[in-house]
Amino acid sequence: MNNVKDIEYIKRFGANIRSLRIEKKMSQEELAYSSDIPISQVGRIERGEINTTISTVKAIANSLNLPIKNLFDFED
Repeated sequence: MNNVKDIEYIKRFGANIRSLRIEKKMSQEELAYSSDIPISQVGRIERGEINTTISTVKAIANSLNLPIKNLFDFED
């Protein structure tokens, strides 16, 4: 279990969330408010600094009005 936290994957996930948010013309503040999570957490997720929870991923997907799978649609 040495590689449970894949830093590169977490960073790519965050970058994808940022891209989707910008595509929806939402600010971090708007996403945070509609997801009911702190704005600082949105920033940390987008920068790949934290490995977020499943419930937070669901809240973000709902706020972006996207299926959860779209948040993970960054893989080759």
